[in-house]
Amino acid sequence: MNKPGEIRLLALGLIRDGERIFVSEGYDPVKQETFYRALGGGVDFGETSRAALEREFQEEIQADLTNIRYLGCIENLFTFSGRQGHEIIQLYQCDFADSKFYQLESLIFSESEIHKHKALWIDIDRFKSGEFRLVPEVFFEYL
Repeated sequence: MNKPGEIRLLALGLIRDGERIFVSEGYDPVKQETFYRALGGGVDFGETSRAALEREFQEEIQADLTNIRYLGCIENLFTFSGRQGHEIIQLYQCDFADSKFYQLESLIFSESEIHKHKALWIDIDRFKSGEFRLVPEVFFEYL
């Protein structure tokens, strides 16, 4: 999460396998709501968003990406854990270089020693039906 009053620049990778997408699970304790979004992370100063995307996937789940294609820029204003957030997302479509990632149901990864997250494949229809919440909702335009 960004500091108050700060806009965060992110690079996220939308990975699709047929009718399912690979997403990270999050939880908002204030709203008591689970949500899902594409994996990736912050872009560091002096780093391109594409390089950040590749670095984040390597750091978080030790995965190399291939067929990386820029989809667009999304501005996301949201509230998380009771705080206002503001992100600029550079969104990429990509594939895993190693086919083993398509065989997984889920995996646990760490952004830091404290924060553990779950990444998993979810059928797109489960988001469209409202069973699961995909954020930001504008991601539907890219599916």
